[in-house]
Amino acid sequence: MPPDRLSITGATKTYPGIVALDDVTFSVAPGEVHGLLGENGAGKSTMLNILSGVRPGEKGEMAVDGTTLAIRTPLDARAAGIAMIHQELQLVPELTVAQNIFLGRPLTGFGGAVVKRREQEHQARTVLADLDPTIDPSVKINTLKVAQQQIVEIARALIDEAKVIAMDEPTSSLTPAEFENLAALINDLSARGVSVIYVSHKMDEVFRVCERATILRDGKLVAVVNIKDETQDSIVAKMVGREVLHAAHVSHATDKPVLTVKGLSRGTAVIDATLTLHQGEVLGISGLVGAGRTELLRLIAGIDRPTSGEVRVNDQPVRQNDPRAAIRAGIGLVPEERKKEGIVHARSVASNMALPKMRSYTRAGLLRHANLHRRSEAVMSDLRLRPLNVRQPVGTFSGGNQQKAIIGRWLAASTQIFLFDEPTRGIDVGAKSEIYGLIEKLADAGNAILVVSSEMPEIMRLSDRVLVMREGRIVADLSSDQISEEQIAYHAIPRTDQVTA
Repeated sequence: MPPDRLSITGATKTYPGIVALDDVTFSVAPGEVHGLLGENGAGKSTMLNILSGVRPGEKGEMAVDGTTLAIRTPLDARAAGIAMIHQELQLVPELTVAQNIFLGRPLTGFGGAVVKRREQEHQARTVLADLDPTIDPSVKINTLKVAQQQIVEIARALIDEAKVIAMDEPTSSLTPAEFENLAALINDLSARGVSVIYVSHKMDEVFRVCERATILRDGKLVAVVNIKDETQDSIVAKMVGREVLHAAHVSHATDKPVLTVKGLSRGTAVIDATLTLHQGEVLGISGLVGAGRTELLRLIAGIDRPTSGEVRVNDQPVRQNDPRAAIRAGIGLVPEERKKEGIVHARSVASNMALPKMRSYTRAGLLRHANLHRRSEAVMSDLRLRPLNVRQPVGTFSGGNQQKAIIGRWLAASTQIFLFDEPTRGIDVGAKSEIYGLIEKLADAGNAILVVSSEMPEIMRLSDRVLVMREGRIVADLSSDQISEEQIAYHAIPRTDQVTA
């Protein structure tokens, strides 16, 4: 039997007060697609950091093709044939595709004084021919779609003759069709003998591309499983240490209109959007990427300026392009880009929670920390923040707990209309269940909720009604008995025979 392509034995890593990895063994065979699974905080990122040389382990031994190696830096990992494709792509926007592929290791001549640009573009074109021949090596990387940028990262790994490619949440910004293209590409890499480590919270993807999976929980190895012998529920149970119950949707909607939007437009991004949201209602918004869903939420939240239309709360007009006016009216946005737009990483949970209404925690211009911390602890205790330390920087929490901190912000601000944009993006299955429970608890308390999601099961699980957007327009309003994947897809996908509703 040939040796494992990659093996780690006894991997251990600790941080102050946390054992991130505890004597974990992990291996990948040549040409295997191997899942690395677990909740946020289970140790997946720490394992990838050790593999890629970002953070050296404290104990343990690593081998590639049977040869023991000491990987202490990313350059060590690169030399060993280990490549990492991060969730946030590691590319330089203003450089060309070829320059990004050869980043850090350019082809040079005359003793390193001159970069061989044409040769770089030639080699880049050769490797891209098998991945996506439509990508021009001479164009800037920021002109490409996210899926194509991901392919450029894979091309960089192949130029380096990578034997192992680790992919961390590779589909967080991809459409279903783009995932299918990625799955085919992963299958091709596997056929070439390249081993792939696949990290994802999306169980359908894991079952689509992986042969085996290693499951971590609280920094410990729980199991190594053959995917064909498991079900999604059995893997989730191993990840979270318990059975995750799939509660049925319960509607709390009333007939009382809370939010009305009439003729809201912004160029071609949102065209003549009209909707009514009722007290206690969860109104889902579905559609393909680029259909205008996020843009619609941003208009309602006062972030962007509309070209026409109006937003009214309790039949009172809300000043346009004024986020403070929207907040005063009781509107709160939980954005898709949580890390970029939702939190201030270095500030505490309490400070982040106070952002919409900081004045309510001040006296004579001075912040009353004790009052803020008491209020924060009360709100975050109800939301089950873990750990319950509101003085801790919010950036150190898992994605699910960061999402709770943002929800807590709007609860503390007496928000009545919650706008959720991809509420569980990058969140593990256990935390997803908690977020779903929070959304339904908000609806039960009489709040009105808009939810944008690219995950069809999520939309169907949460929604009382579903609006479908296509090319900037709301083209369907589906009642509870009409909601299905087939109906949503029928209205979302452009066809020549369709007539806008």
